[in-house]
Amino acid sequence: MTKDKTIFIKNIYYMLSYAFQVLKNSNYDSLASEPFDHAQDLFAAILAKGLGRQVKQGLYREYVGKEEDLTVMRGKLDVAGTIRNRIQRRQDLACRFDELSENNLYNQILKTTLHYLVRDEGVDVERKRALRKILVFFDQVDLVDPSEIAWSRLQYLRNNGSYELLINICYFVLDGMVQTTDKGDYRLMSFSDDQMAKLYERFILEYYRCHHAYLNEVKAGQVKWDLSGEEEASMVRFLPRMQTDVFLRMGEKILIIDAKYYSETMQVRYDKRSLHSTNLYQIYTYVKNQDKERTGNVTGLILYSKTDEAITPDCTFMMGGNRIGAKSLDLNVDFREIARQLDQLVEDFLISS
Repeated sequence: MTKDKTIFIKNIYYMLSYAFQVLKNSNYDSLASEPFDHAQDLFAAILAKGLGRQVKQGLYREYVGKEEDLTVMRGKLDVAGTIRNRIQRRQDLACRFDELSENNLYNQILKTTLHYLVRDEGVDVERKRALRKILVFFDQVDLVDPSEIAWSRLQYLRNNGSYELLINICYFVLDGMVQTTDKGDYRLMSFSDDQMAKLYERFILEYYRCHHAYLNEVKAGQVKWDLSGEEEASMVRFLPRMQTDVFLRMGEKILIIDAKYYSETMQVRYDKRSLHSTNLYQIYTYVKNQDKERTGNVTGLILYSKTDEAITPDCTFMMGGNRIGAKSLDLNVDFREIARQLDQLVEDFLISS
């Protein structure tokens, strides 16, 4: 998708820095100027920096249930276990109790990620050395099977908020793993399009939140269906949710952006190139349902990541009184140019229109 891998990977760093504001902390500043030939090397560098700081503060601990035979009572008595000890002529009490432990899912994910990164050929030797030093602090933490991690159940509160960036980096690494042997061994793949698509969406939203705070609204909002009757809630629930990637509003004008990261931005049928029909139908539906009063103040944009295809989307149309377009965002340029492209979209679709 990109011509210059070094530029592209550096831009992944900048995109991450918007998606996770903690990356703008001075502790990570030096990474912006480092060259990276592989995405996993960038992830290893971020983890080395972040975990180096985290282990000094102490690893996150949470209560985990334990069962042990003890000489003194602790927690709750396990009656059946205690009777079993008596039958075996042992005086120990079988106890069940909760104990603060570093061996929790969050630290298990971190250790598992480091375990694979230090074995990956795409990670710099010095970076591997730094990760091995950090692994020493995870000696009491178990490894976890990447395929069994319930990522959606992970929550971040005040006591583990510093883990959010680190765990998300782990997701980018572990979600790109494939099973290679019957023994269950894994190897790391390159940064996948699916992972990049999620980062691409969040980056665009957070960029506008950061640099266009003057807008009345910058969010990933839902569009409600423009229903004419008094439909029962039990029936409305069957309609799919219309969740926008980026929703920008300035006064009465609204721009809905649908961010798309594909290896091919155009569909081909009978040797004819055209916009992906599902993408166009989707943005059209969002716009028409948002513009309930038919004012024409709602515009829609499909924002593709630019590929090396000979033809990439760059067009706008007036459809039923609303302006709808498809553009390409070039990620294979200096980040200042990426920022200029995003700023220009606001100028073209909200300010000048």
